[in-house]
Amino acid sequence: MLTSIAISNFAIVDTLDLEFKTGMTVISGETGAGKSIMVDALSLCLGGRTDASVVRHGEKKADISATFDITHYPHVFEWLEERDLEHEQHCILRRVISKEGRSKAYINGRPCTLADLKEAGSHLVDIHGQHEHQSLLKKSAQRLQVDEFGQLTELAKQVSQQYSLWRQLREALAAQQNRSSEQEAKIQLLSYQAQELEQLDLKEGEIVELEAQQAFLANIADSQQKAYQSSSILIDSDEGTVCSLLNQALHSASQISPATKELEEALEMMNAALIQAQEAADSLHHYQDTLEQDPERLSEIEQRLTEIYDTARKHKVLPEALLGLRESVNLELSQLQGSEESIDQLKENEERAYEKLTALATTLTEKRMAAKDLLARQVEEQIHGLGMPHARFFIDCQPLNQVSANGFEDIEYMIASNPGQPAQPLRKVASGGELSRISLGIQVVTAHTSVIPTLVFDEVDVGISGGIAEVVGRMLRSVGQRGQVFCVTHLAQVAAQGNQHLRVSKKVANEATSSQVSQLHESERTQEIARLLGGLELTEQTLAHAKEMLGNVHLQ
Repeated sequence: MLTSIAISNFAIVDTLDLEFKTGMTVISGETGAGKSIMVDALSLCLGGRTDASVVRHGEKKADISATFDITHYPHVFEWLEERDLEHEQHCILRRVISKEGRSKAYINGRPCTLADLKEAGSHLVDIHGQHEHQSLLKKSAQRLQVDEFGQLTELAKQVSQQYSLWRQLREALAAQQNRSSEQEAKIQLLSYQAQELEQLDLKEGEIVELEAQQAFLANIADSQQKAYQSSSILIDSDEGTVCSLLNQALHSASQISPATKELEEALEMMNAALIQAQEAADSLHHYQDTLEQDPERLSEIEQRLTEIYDTARKHKVLPEALLGLRESVNLELSQLQGSEESIDQLKENEERAYEKLTALATTLTEKRMAAKDLLARQVEEQIHGLGMPHARFFIDCQPLNQVSANGFEDIEYMIASNPGQPAQPLRKVASGGELSRISLGIQVVTAHTSVIPTLVFDEVDVGISGGIAEVVGRMLRSVGQRGQVFCVTHLAQVAAQGNQHLRVSKKVANEATSSQVSQLHESERTQEIARLLGGLELTEQTLAHAKEMLGNVHLQ
């Protein structure tokens, strides 16, 4: 679950540090206050697209970090351990965007690619609404959801693993059957390249480290000279130094009469300048003493770099690509050399693997058919109560021409929002408001099987009001009981259902606008619910209604 988020210099946010609990957290605020800023920031922290415009005006960079407790999510542990990322029960995602538009990503304090940040985020948060992180529209996510609902995840994993084994055996058989003199020549060439790259034994990050050492050692003499020149100008020169000139100025100024406040301030500043100049000279002397030339080490580094550069030119790649080349050469060589098994044995193994694959995939298909029909019926029941009484929802399973890593079928969610409309893929026909409500219906049904701990619903209540809004609120609270739910809302009926309530407000100071988020206590929450009910002018009637709504939630 998301335990905290820290935001600085993002959009109109100066600094913001928030801690969160389990259950349902609602976020409300006046129009234009930036209710979705926290969601937008979280979206960037999960690998979303960005540009320089998100950096607060006048600042150099925006910095966002989100901390997750992953104690009860072993699949996240496994993902981090596969990439040697330390975790200790927590996963911290961080994104830094400069005012020039450059972006840096970190996982648990270590730099990472944006793809890794996005993949890590997909295991931790699902954002529903009009956002690019919306996984509901992806067929791969729909397939995963059906398998999770039907408790078929392990079987689907077995199909995928068996498919990989079969493909490997099939490729090995084809390679063995098609081996030729041309391939033998290729093997000889790759063997020579592999041996050469093995002897080079380039390490990860070695080039950068060597080049940095080379630059340092090559410039020691110049650094010593410049340090000497600087210290001489300050204190050691026979031709007049900064310190001697300051002493002269100090002596002359001290004889001025009468002494005024301005003169005393000038004398103090000159004294301070003299002290700083002397200390700077001492620091330069010390720095000079620490520099020691090492021509032997410099020669070793230059010789090693020459060896690396020459090898890269020989293979027509950049030096940084040598590590990848070594891996690809070894992989291609291994594939070409193939197995020592006979073609007959390989063919028998390939046929057995295919038989097992088709058997597993057939079982998966049969169980998917039952799971997807049940899921579709339950989801349709949910969305009927969300202001879409005539919507038809079903899950299409199109058979593939041949078995794939995902089985025999392609799965896609289909929806017909209104009577008389043909059902079409969800990604093509659903509006933002419809998508949010359909997504909510799905999440209510699948919450007990979902492996994603935190769900975010941004403006899930667009286009609804009254009794339907209360249904939405209760649904969100129900989902929150099994994990963690965030909901950006403008409806009192939804906001009243939250276990935790955050209010976003806008503040103008020194001609600068900033967005602030505060956690509401009971009395403050009553006022905010009343504001959502009746506007800025609070009346006794709206306050009483707000208290009644909150009281009814506690009685549920």
